[in-house]
Formats: sequence, structure tokens, C-alpha cells
Amino acid sequence: MAASATGKVCSVFKSGLFRDSVAIVTGGGTGIGRAITRELLHLGCKVVIASRKAERLHQAADEMRSELGEGSTADIKAIQCNIREEDQVKTLISYTLDTFGRIDCLVNNGGGQFMSPAKDITTKGWNAVINTNLTGTFQMCREVYNRWMRDNGGSIVNITVDNWNGFPQFVHTGAARAGVVNMSKTLALEWAKDGIRINNVAAGTIYSETAAANYGEHNIFVQCLPDMPTKRLGTVEEIAAAVCFLLSPAAAFINGETLKVDGAASLYGRQVFRIPDHEKSKPYTWGKSRAPTLKDYYDDKASKSKL
Repeated sequence: MAASATGKVCSVFKSGLFRDSVAIVTGGGTGIGRAITRELLHLGCKVVIASRKAERLHQAADEMRSELGEGSTADIKAIQCNIREEDQVKTLISYTLDTFGRIDCLVNNGGGQFMSPAKDITTKGWNAVINTNLTGTFQMCREVYNRWMRDNGGSIVNITVDNWNGFPQFVHTGAARAGVVNMSKTLALEWAKDGIRINNVAAGTIYSETAAANYGEHNIFVQCLPDMPTKRLGTVEEIAAAVCFLLSPAAAFINGETLKVDGAASLYGRQVFRIPDHEKSKPYTWGKSRAPTLKDYYDDKASKSKL
């Protein structure tokens, strides 16, 4: 999904692909969640978006509703929900069923984190991120399953991150998202008998104004560019397209998988974090054997520069 020259939404998917379907998108008012919601609406879906900040959420819903074409089968509703809170999650599911009568798709996009060295993260900060990104995602999956999908089937997509080589400066969300990946594999096995598919989209470095504002002075997007094989950042629309593919009948035989949307960055390098020069790693040696160290590297460069 992208904006055409006229400003209208356009998509690579067949028009009406999600006609008569109902989806919940958490964090659906901003960034990646908003792009996913716009794509689903364009394809005829009825969508309930949810997040903690009610005013911004309802404003986003009004704006996206105004984009719907005449005669569209799509519709959008908004409800405030903190996915950490079990009662609010149950209210969200009840509201969706009362409003639209079914839940075919769930996109667990809601989440959050902050940039910090592991040593500086308090237990309160750790719990806040784990409870949102892991526990909140689980609660959404469990309630949708118990209230609708167990008897009717459906498709779930969780948005995770590109943390395959560790996630320095974001240990809390790296741990939580790794838990989501394993949880999805487990649920794919437990719930296959009920006609439910559950997959993940692992987002690489995706630019959005919301994300840029969240990280402010860190400017992590610019720092990532040298390690991007594409030499550009990803767009929220590219994540939305991957999500809609996994929700669609075209992915009917894909279950328990994680689709990386990262421009091959996970194959190439480590973004943001660099290990500083140090001599703290002590080798285990026999006799007089010695492995080269960083000092040898610099000494060699210095000697060559004098030639």
C-alpha cells in the first residue's frame, strides 16, 4: 500500500480482498499500525484500532474514515485499550464482537520500548516493556482465541523486531520479542486444529515520523544507513504489505513462521551499536602461544604508515 500521485491509497493486492472480514489492529493509529490499518481498509476490511492514547487514536480513525471511497465495504472504529491490562483487553474483544459480530484477523502491533544500556534499565522499566510487548501480545491472542477464533478460525500476525544477533541498547524489547516468536510457534501448533494461523513480521529499520519522534536525539535511523544493504530505510507500507499477505488466503499454508522485512540487514551487519576498542578479553593459552590483539592491528597500521 502506498499513496499515489493523487494522494489516494493504492495497493498491490486485489480490490476487496478482505471484504466482509473484521480485523483488530493494536497500535493502529500511528506508524506501522496506521499503515496496516489503511491497507486493510483499502481492501474492504472492517477494522477496530486500539491504543492507550484515546485522543490521537480517534483523530486517526476519523482521518482514515474520510479516505474511504463511496460504496466501500470498509469501516473503522476506535477504542482505547492498554494491552497490559487484562480487563481492557477483554473489553476490546467484546466491543469488536458487539460492533461487527466477528473477528477474522488480529494484528498485534501495539508495543513500545526505550533506548538504554542494559545496566541502566530499572526493574520498573523492564517490566513495563515486557508486560506490553510480550504479556500484552499473549493476552490479545488468548482472548481472541477464547472468544471467537477457537470456534471460527482466523489469522494472527504479530509485529516483532530484527533481533537475531542480539539487540544491544534494547535488551528489554529484544527479550520480549524473542518470547513472542517462540510463543507464536507454540500457538501455531496448539491452535492448528482450530483453523488458526499465527505468524510474525520482523520489522527491520523502518522509518516513520512517530518512531523518529520517540528516539529524538539518538538519530538511530541515520546511524543505521551504512549497514543497510539497500542503503535506504524501510517504509511502513512495506510492513503493511507483508502483514496483509500473511493474513490473506495466499498464505494459507504458512503457519508459525517469522517473515523478516529488513532489506537483508540481518545478513549484513549490526546496526546502532558498536563495541568499543578494548583489551578485556583474555585468551586461554598453552606455553608462549599468543593470538593477535587489537594493539597488533594498530601497531601494524602505524608501522606501515611510516614506510
